[in-house]
Amino acid sequence: MLRPEDNAATSPTSRWLVSTEWLAEHLRDRNHVAVDSSYFLPAQRRDAHAEYRDGHIPGAVFFDIEAISDHSTDLPHMLPGPTQFGEAAGKLGISDTDTIVVYDSLGLYSAARVWWTFRLFGARNACILEGGLPKWKAEGRPLEKGEATRATKKFNAEMNVGAVATLADVRMALTSDSAQIVDARSPERFSGKTPEPRAGLRAGHMPGSFNVPYSRLIENGRLLARERIAAAFTDAGVDLDRPIITSCGSGVTAAILTLALESIGKEPKGLYDGSWAEWGSRPDLPVERG
Repeated sequence: MLRPEDNAATSPTSRWLVSTEWLAEHLRDRNHVAVDSSYFLPAQRRDAHAEYRDGHIPGAVFFDIEAISDHSTDLPHMLPGPTQFGEAAGKLGISDTDTIVVYDSLGLYSAARVWWTFRLFGARNACILEGGLPKWKAEGRPLEKGEATRATKKFNAEMNVGAVATLADVRMALTSDSAQIVDARSPERFSGKTPEPRAGLRAGHMPGSFNVPYSRLIENGRLLARERIAAAFTDAGVDLDRPIITSCGSGVTAAILTLALESIGKEPKGLYDGSWAEWGSRPDLPVERG
């Protein structure tokens, strides 16, 4: 079993990252499971599940963040409830006590969201493959085609609701200045200079929020060194000693900010699940540009 504090297995950048070498050694261990969590924005016109079937890490199951989500809302891939998540994870052959190694096809993108989700529902040994599928491929490691299947397991899901920020939490934080809202979107989207990729959303940002684009925390598909992570936040005006709520376009790349903050010992107050998909669609909420 992987322990996040096991420095022999994890990256010096973060205790939540494991190396391709380590995964290759443990890939067939009974209670270890690799999870392909690749996801693309609709505008990218790429089919993550089809790409998974065309070549994935041997034995890896596919986690679909759209399918395993709350379908009672029009907002994209909102968190499911614990019952739905537990059933879905169990059908994938994952238990809450397994060592779960999440990766994606871009290096570090949607893997952070799925890692955060597994932890949110009680997985004690969830981590991210450093460098993801690109690094695995670059090293000439084996791939497998088709759909990997595992025997069904029981995932006892208990939701840590305190790690999720709601719209009400965000409004309160902005009104009272009790927490800083840090947005992972690009500078162009944050400033409102470019339209949102999702139809019907206003351009701009929440008044008083800060912008730390997730791309500034990643280099060659890997998380930056700790001192560079800290600098990216402080250069944006964020006070790392005050509470932080992470946000983005739809709750995916906000998890990269969460991972980065935890890597430097600064656990966020929460992740705003609705993110700009919710805020930007509400005409009653203020929007700032520039």
